[in-house]
Amino acid sequence: MSLPHYKITMLVLSLGIASAMVGCSSNPKKEVVDTGPQSSEQVYMQKAEKALERGQYTDAAKYLESVDTYYPTGDSAQQAQLELLYVKFQQKDYEGAVALADRFIRLNPQHPNADYAYYVRGVANMEQNYDAILRYTSLKQAHRDVSYMKLAYQNFVDFIRRYPSSTYAVDAAQRMKFIGNELAESEMNAARFAIKRKAFVAAIERSQWVIEHFPQTPQIPEALATISYGYSKLGDQAMAQQYAEVLKLNYPNLVKSDGTVNLRAARKEGSWFNRATLGIFGREAKNSSEAEAEQQSVTEERSLTNRLSFGLLDRPEKSKSIPAPVEDAAPTDAAAPAQ
Repeated sequence: MSLPHYKITMLVLSLGIASAMVGCSSNPKKEVVDTGPQSSEQVYMQKAEKALERGQYTDAAKYLESVDTYYPTGDSAQQAQLELLYVKFQQKDYEGAVALADRFIRLNPQHPNADYAYYVRGVANMEQNYDAILRYTSLKQAHRDVSYMKLAYQNFVDFIRRYPSSTYAVDAAQRMKFIGNELAESEMNAARFAIKRKAFVAAIERSQWVIEHFPQTPQIPEALATISYGYSKLGDQAMAQQYAEVLKLNYPNLVKSDGTVNLRAARKEGSWFNRATLGIFGREAKNSSEAEAEQQSVTEERSLTNRLSFGLLDRPEKSKSIPAPVEDAAPTDAAAPAQ
């Protein structure tokens, strides 16, 4: 039995179209053949330094990657890796910066400038937690996901443990203090939610974690008040009174005349004025100079003079004879990588 002519025509057309599509999809793209290095190691480094001097990070990355690829054992290999680490950070490729830092630490654990890689790894993880819109408000980290903050905190702990006298240690400690405040606020934010849901055990556990791990943060008064309040709601008046006494010794204005805690007054960081201004105002636990210092160190856009140290120091303009961004300090300066 033969098919009608129109069906045969449609079948032929369908097969033709299908064959054409398969042929197009299977046609391999022209591969780029690596012809090897086009310049010497020194020329690549010179080009990278000029690109860095001009702020042309894409070109700088290309030249530095060439050094890393074609001259992995060359004289400038480690310097190129450190500069590439800086370039990735400046390009806001924080995941790439972390990967490069991990790689440098793994391959060069005894390098004299390995502290730089440890430090930048922490800063890069910290930057991954920031939101472009909310980075200048108190809601930006503490009331959202803080996973990268926790990772950055551990990075800085590891860094200071290994290099306590590094030039970057002071800045790392300041960042740890800032992160500690954010993590404590995150826990207390969860405790407030638990109180609203009458999950008093959860609220107590969150508050105890803050007291145990971050005893110097502004959230301590609220944590103590929350624990006392939670125990009173659970019927354990002895424990409630115990924490109320501790609160009264340190913050007498937060305990009422009947011995119960004033939970509303203890929530200084969550005042209506603070929430209404997205955390910009109403933070009584910090003075203005401290807040300004933290903002400058952690969240403020870096000036031309201090960006080379990721906000660490307000250094003078670097000399044109040392254009590589991580070579800002002289060899006697403990942290900056030297060529």
